[in-house]
Amino acid sequence: MAEMLTIQNLSAAYGVRRVLEDVSLTVAAGEVLAVIGPNGAGKSTLVRTVSGVLPLQSGQVSVGERPLHSLSINERARCLAVVPQARQLPGSFTVRETILLGRTPYLGWLGKSSRQDQEQVDWALERTCLVELAERKVGELSGGEQQRVLLARALVQAAPVLLLDEPTTHLDLQHQSSLLNLLRSLAAEQNLAVLIVLHDLNLASLYADRVALLVNGRIQAIGVPREVLTSANLTAVFHIPIEVIAHPAYGTPLVLPDGVAHTAVQQPAPTKLNGQSPFTYWQ
Repeated sequence: MAEMLTIQNLSAAYGVRRVLEDVSLTVAAGEVLAVIGPNGAGKSTLVRTVSGVLPLQSGQVSVGERPLHSLSINERARCLAVVPQARQLPGSFTVRETILLGRTPYLGWLGKSSRQDQEQVDWALERTCLVELAERKVGELSGGEQQRVLLARALVQAAPVLLLDEPTTHLDLQHQSSLLNLLRSLAAEQNLAVLIVLHDLNLASLYADRVALLVNGRIQAIGVPREVLTSANLTAVFHIPIEVIAHPAYGTPLVLPDGVAHTAVQQPAPTKLNGQSPFTYWQ
């Protein structure tokens, strides 16, 4: 797969405090890369720096062959779309109007949307299950619904690179699964390079092609989930005993606190209720 997003020797700071130090990684077209790590590791700062919100101190970010620092704001928005962690949505706008804002880089100088722009919005509404909410005011929506609006707004930018900072926040299990399955589908169907910050290690294990472990502003490990999500790596980083076992349904790494892991392995299978296990696994 061709490398679509390239981050080379990136360093960033807030004032005199260095937050990212010499970070290098690539995300290929069609790939989902999850960035994980403890609180304060610099995960959100990485998204803000790559997207241009926070200036980098050194290094370079490129999309394809194009260094982002050389592009205009509109050109950058056509290359890279962002789903931020914090919601900053215009409460008086409808869902459709808010999603249409993602087409701003393609609008003419009069700012009038075309039929193609509206078709892109229709497509994003359908893919994010927001069709029935299209005419609702954003300020009336739940946190999870607003999170889906943010994703739809990013999708209509039609950019080859998609950055997401904790997009599963405020989502229940059903919508976490739907969103992450959608991202995997879009990466495959449209050759998107997806970089996603995730707090949940098991979601990263299930849905990411590769995982980057960020600690104190540096990449400590990067590779497929079974290479990065190991007991040794995670115990050292999170400073608690962590056991990693094979997921009983998918075979992917399943991260558990050490006591829970031993209980799961040593105790007999849970009693079934009405023929069904009280525990279900989802994807």
